[in-house]
Amino acid sequence: MRRWGVLVLAVLLQGCALTVSNPRALLPIDSFVPLASDARVWVEPGFEAYGERVARALPAAIAQVEAAHYRAFAITPRVYVCGSAECFSRYVMTPRLSAAVVPDNRLILSPNLNGRENHRLSSLLTHELAHLHLGQRIGHYHNNLPVWFHEGWASLAATGGGAEYTSDEQAYEAIRKGRRVNLTVRDTYDKRHRAAASGLSIHEFYRQSMLLVGWLKAQDEARFRDLVLAIQNNADFDIAF
Repeated sequence: MRRWGVLVLAVLLQGCALTVSNPRALLPIDSFVPLASDARVWVEPGFEAYGERVARALPAAIAQVEAAHYRAFAITPRVYVCGSAECFSRYVMTPRLSAAVVPDNRLILSPNLNGRENHRLSSLLTHELAHLHLGQRIGHYHNNLPVWFHEGWASLAATGGGAEYTSDEQAYEAIRKGRRVNLTVRDTYDKRHRAAASGLSIHEFYRQSMLLVGWLKAQDEARFRDLVLAIQNNADFDIAF
């Protein structure tokens, strides 16, 4: 209970913020082929075995996201699977990521999830599907939704996916030391305030954001449901909140 008190105090002291994304140039998706066993999964040729792993994880991930968002996908999701670093860097400007949803709502998985981070495949797939689900409704990283809510909601939907490398205890300890998600900053059209704006690592930022969103849900799930459905209907976050 005391931990929640620390977290709630952080919320009350800082208010809310709005965010916006920076559009990126689109490239034609012409180097993937549909997986024979599941047309929702498109793979870089030669990496069909990786695609099969994704296909096996996909049904549960979709169900998890739809439950967390209280609504089905607007369009059947498609997942692009890069088996090589060259493929991933062609479409994602930050190739160190293990997965990403880029402009035009393209969910692209990195070869990392078929290698050193293969244990994160299901959780990161779910996290990115949560972004894709919302993107189908309001567009890619809409400017009326705070980054902390956007990432916290996706991490919550993925049961911690995206925030695995920071524990709850580490997140609370950072808050007690004054290192917390900065909810006072507001983004401009060409600038989004991510983890660094709060003096946090990405995983700390995601974990604290997830705890914030989880706390909101735990207080009154009916109101939380109304909030996220309003967001998906493109309501302004401040008004819906």
